[in-house]
Amino acid sequence: MTQQRRVCRPLVRLSSWAAMFFLLAVPAAFSQQPISPSSKLGAKADVNDRIAQLALANSAKPGDYVIGSGDLLDIEVFDVPELTREVRVNETGFISLPLIPVKVSVNGLTTFQLQDKLAELLQTNGLVSTPQVTVSVKEQRSQPITVIGAVKGATVIQAVRQMTLLQVLTQAGGVADDAGTTVTITRPASPSTDAGNPDAGTASGESQTFSISLTDLLESGDSRFNIPILGGDIVSVPRAGIIYVIGAVNHPGGFPMQNDRDRMTALKLISLAGGPTGSAKIKQAVILRKNPDTGKRDEVPVDLKKVMQLKTEDVMLQGSDILFVPDSTGRKALNKAGNIAVGVGAAIALVGVTSSGL
Repeated sequence: MTQQRRVCRPLVRLSSWAAMFFLLAVPAAFSQQPISPSSKLGAKADVNDRIAQLALANSAKPGDYVIGSGDLLDIEVFDVPELTREVRVNETGFISLPLIPVKVSVNGLTTFQLQDKLAELLQTNGLVSTPQVTVSVKEQRSQPITVIGAVKGATVIQAVRQMTLLQVLTQAGGVADDAGTTVTITRPASPSTDAGNPDAGTASGESQTFSISLTDLLESGDSRFNIPILGGDIVSVPRAGIIYVIGAVNHPGGFPMQNDRDRMTALKLISLAGGPTGSAKIKQAVILRKNPDTGKRDEVPVDLKKVMQLKTEDVMLQGSDILFVPDSTGRKALNKAGNIAVGVGAAIALVGVTSSGL
């Protein structure tokens, strides 16, 4: 009987650790399963496929090109060669034509609207009795949409037609592997002009900034998030934050937060790191979190043993957090300034290796 008890104890201990590792491995295993449109977003390939599908399904209705500053227009007046010419729209949105005594405001007009406006001016000023005007855009320079940040290919798009956020992201090749979970759109202040002095252009209002969640954009199906993108807008996809785990884990390193759509927790991070080693003191784990006020890192104790046993709530992590799991064969805890410096230094040293490999 005594011998049987001695045999059973190691088995009980082994099964306990196996259960803990199972709890760790399950979230990571499910995170690697193929996703459906209704499930949480996962791999960037799936995200980019979803972007392309939605961009095609929710294309903006095609409309006439809106003329703006910098465009080169080809204006033809039938049977009046003196008025047929190419003109460049100036910075304030005006053009000048011979025989017409005033500068013509064209900013915001379509080519068809400008045709009607020029025909009316020619007839009103007694220059042509029945003018037939044709306007075409020879060069488009007024509607640049700049796409930067964590996208497959940063680019400048000329918005010949009204475009949506999904269409713009598709034109940029989709989001990159290290993309975060939001898209930022910066819209410059709209120009205005003094009616008495067409050459004097001023800025009206202030620039605007919109922040759109990729999760809302791709999962909700709500058109409010697929906003129109206008000429002059700058679309930026920030890069995801990286969370680090060091110490007594099987695979220490840095992990981009986009792996779990900004919902990374201590338990999931330990799972990504292959679980704790046999000598890990999981009850004395510490999160080193940068304090925005002091610039230094605060210590946040985490009892991973209770988290694994589901006796306490899992801890949400933030970008640039460092999770340190002490080793029973070395330092017992990160309770001294020197030990903290060692932990932080080790995590920083991993940046170059992990960020290039993930």
